[in-house]
Amino acid sequence: MGDPLPRSIPGSISAHGLGGAKDLPIPSELAIAGAVAALVISFTVLAVAWREPRYDAATSGRPAPEWLDRLVSSRALAVAGRVFGMVVLLYVGAAAVFGKDSLINPFLGTFYVLLWVGLVPASLLLGPFFKAISPARTISMLFARVSGVPDGEGLRPYPERLGYWPAALALFAFVWLELVYPSSTALGPVRLWCAAYLGIMLIGSAVWGTTFLARADPFEVYSSLVAKLSIWGRREGRLVLRSPLANLDTLVARPGLVAVVGVLFGSTAFDSFRESTPWLKLVQSLSTTRMLPDTLALVVFSLGVALILTVATMATGVTSDTPRRALPSLFAHSVVPIIVGYVTAHYLTYLVEYGQRTVIQLSDPFSRGDDFLGTADLQVDYWLSTHPTFLAVTKVVAVALGHVVGVVAAHDRAIKLLPRRHQLTGQLPLLVAMVGFTVGGLYLLFAA
Repeated sequence: MGDPLPRSIPGSISAHGLGGAKDLPIPSELAIAGAVAALVISFTVLAVAWREPRYDAATSGRPAPEWLDRLVSSRALAVAGRVFGMVVLLYVGAAAVFGKDSLINPFLGTFYVLLWVGLVPASLLLGPFFKAISPARTISMLFARVSGVPDGEGLRPYPERLGYWPAALALFAFVWLELVYPSSTALGPVRLWCAAYLGIMLIGSAVWGTTFLARADPFEVYSSLVAKLSIWGRREGRLVLRSPLANLDTLVARPGLVAVVGVLFGSTAFDSFRESTPWLKLVQSLSTTRMLPDTLALVVFSLGVALILTVATMATGVTSDTPRRALPSLFAHSVVPIIVGYVTAHYLTYLVEYGQRTVIQLSDPFSRGDDFLGTADLQVDYWLSTHPTFLAVTKVVAVALGHVVGVVAAHDRAIKLLPRRHQLTGQLPLLVAMVGFTVGGLYLLFAA
């Protein structure tokens, strides 16, 4: 994510939290070599010790305690989540409409930090968090109830061939606004984006029901993907506790899933790349604004991730039950932990420190000196920024762990789908791709 505050403004913080290789307590080459070694060793151990698939969505997980199942499934909790989402929408919406067009307007921090980046930890801890509080879903449900339409249904069934493609396009529209558009911190364009988003979601849900939101809402799709790494799941309507890997295995492969992970991973990598010295020099040498080259680079990064995943997964033997063209979507779930690892490494300081500043600003949404939430007098704790060794180690561990979990997920899926003679050799192209992701990602993270 780009930093919405110029560094010249007092109290502003870096989006990345780690200024580059100079802040690393160990040489960047050693960090990259260590992460790659962890990846290769993990694959070698798996090849020897993990020869049968271990995850099955129909049987994995143990039932949660009955009291917890009743609480999570209760109408009261569902209503509380809906009310919370609508209150936040109205409160922050008031700041967007009536607040000052300035960088201290909490609407910007809520949109870019608490919502976009905060979705990751919230979904890891609580499951599909955004689905539970989504204002678009709440308004859609209210409209359906008033009009007498059965809950969740629309005028026609959602076309299965569309899959997640609408979400991929919406996610790209968000990251383009955030990372490329020159006026991404002006209230007008961001308000327009949010209005268009809400309008499209409401029209789409009216036509295709809430299935449209599950496939097209960029925030709900993102949150639900990350939630597959939580311990919370459902089996036959019952709340179950699963290991994150078992939960990840339940992700259903649909059209457009590869595009979604391509945009999520590619945009994070582009965010580092766009601040690199070679790219800045190239852009400055062109007789054009940054918007065009940055847009092209964002497209290249997003398509590049999707293309690498597609080629790596299709470069193997298959059974008659699994067509080769289906493999990229079937293995796309293994990229989700890599995305979470890079988001953690890239935005950790940003979320913690600028997130605190946003909570402080939320108490004064109209910049009049109000203290509606009682947080106006709080101070930002910059502990992470003042402990670069801890921060750097955390970033490297997050990236390495994300790739190791991805390798495990891909290995279990491979021995489930691929012919026995290709179960190991068939994974080698994907392993090479993940090594490339590791090297490139860490290089951009610490050298940009």
